[in-house]
Amino acid sequence: MNLRFVEAFVWVARLKSITRGAEKLCLTQSAVSNRIAALEEELGVLLLDRRNQGFRLTNAGTRFLDYADRFLVLQRELKNEFGAPEQHPFSLRVGGIETILHTWLIPMVDALKKVTPQIEFELTVEMTHLLNEQIRRGGLDLIFSAMPAIGDGIVNEALEPFEMVFVGPESMASLPILGIDELLTYDIMTFQRGSQPHVALMDKLRAVGAGGKRVHTMSSISALARLVESGFGIATLPLAAVRQLMLKNKITVLRSELTLTPLPMYASYWTAPAAPVLKQAMDEALAFARNFNRGE
Repeated sequence: MNLRFVEAFVWVARLKSITRGAEKLCLTQSAVSNRIAALEEELGVLLLDRRNQGFRLTNAGTRFLDYADRFLVLQRELKNEFGAPEQHPFSLRVGGIETILHTWLIPMVDALKKVTPQIEFELTVEMTHLLNEQIRRGGLDLIFSAMPAIGDGIVNEALEPFEMVFVGPESMASLPILGIDELLTYDIMTFQRGSQPHVALMDKLRAVGAGGKRVHTMSSISALARLVESGFGIATLPLAAVRQLMLKNKITVLRSELTLTPLPMYASYWTAPAAPVLKQAMDEALAFARNFNRGE
C-alpha cells in the first residue's frame, strides 16, 4: 500500500475537501482523486461518498481513517528509528498575529534556521479570525493567535498570555499613577475593531461607566507606536512588544488605576504524521514560544 496515497486520503478526510487536501499537499485535485481511487481499488471498498455535492466519508472510509492515521504514525516512527535525516528543502507555514511579529517571530525563525538549515518558511501575519480560518482550511501548519482554532485534527495549546499596558509619549514618563478620570482625558487607541484587545478595552471602559468613550483603532502596532510618539494620544499595547518598540520610538509605559485584561495566546497546529522533519520543526517552534512566554 502506497503511504503517499494514504496521506492524501488522511488530509482530504481531515479538511473535508479534495480541493483543500490538494492545496495542503501541493498537488492537483485530479492527482489527489486518483490516489484515493487507487486506494479504493486496492481495498475493494469506496472511501468517499460521491453521490452528493457535500463531502462525506462512507462507513468504510470512516473506519479506514483510523488505520490510515496509525499507518502514518508508524511510518514516522520507522523513519525516526532507521531512516537517514531528510536534507531536501521543506516548507513550514506559520501564521501569527502582529503581537508575535513584534516579539518573538523573527528570533524563532532565526533559531529554527540554525537547527534545520533546509527549512523554507511561509510566514503570514493576520488577525486571529483570519489565521484560524486559514489553518482550518489547511493553508497553514501552525499559528499563534488570540483564540483557539476549531477543526477536526487541529491541536490547540494555551500559552502564557501577554500583559497589556497603556503607553504614552516619552514626555509622560514622570507622571504618577493615572487615575481613571485623568486617563479618560486622553485620546485612547488600541488594535483593530473586534480584536481581543479592542473588545477587552471596551468592556473595561463600560465597567467604569465610560462605555461612550471614543476609542481609535489601528491594525498596525508600528503605526500605534508612531501615533503615541507624536502626541496623538495613548494606546494599549502588549508589554513585550513595547519593550522592543521603546528601542526606536520615544514612548513609555504608563501606570494606571485601570488594569487591562491580558492578551490570551494560543498555538494551533495540525499533526504531521507522515512528515518527521516538519513535525520536528513545529516542535522546535512550539518549544521556542513556550520558553519566550515564560520569560526563559
